Amino acid sequence: MATLSPDTIAPGTLRGVMRRWMTGVTVVTAAGTDGRPAGLVSNSFTSVSLQPPLVSWCADRGSRAIATWSTTEAFAVHVLAESDAHLVPRFASRGGDKFAGLATGQSAVGAPSLAIAGIRLDCRLWARYDGGDHLILVGQVLAIDGADEFDPLTLEHLNR
Repeated sequence: MATLSPDTIAPGTLRGVMRRWMTGVTVVTAAGTDGRPAGLVSNSFTSVSLQPPLVSWCADRGSRAIATWSTTEAFAVHVLAESDAHLVPRFASRGGDKFAGLATGQSAVGAPSLAIAGIRLDCRLWARYDGGDHLILVGQVLAIDGADEFDPLTLEHLNR
């Protein structure tokens, strides 16, 4: 019989289980209070509400850009297409300038905008919540830009 205690669930065990859950891959971007861009790969992206239009994602508190995620009032979620897979290693890496050499624009909410084949959702911060070793960000979607049809990038594609 399974033990009903969160203390018996090792982080690696839960991570292994969650890797089996089919999920898409996003890159979330924002501008820090100092104007420097921040970006990371997130597969915790999900819809929260249709009225008002709300989405959420989670930032690891160990992220080097946690100061940006803790203070930003806006962010852009880039839902990646399979052809955007080249962006994943860049934005999944720790340290360095993730935007170096990339052609970027500015989204409707002031976040860095990446040239992708997928869809970008421009969001104003709605709320932040404590999520243990993660910070949960909820955003109100103010604009959507991108392709109507594309093959979404999933973790399964990356693990092939």
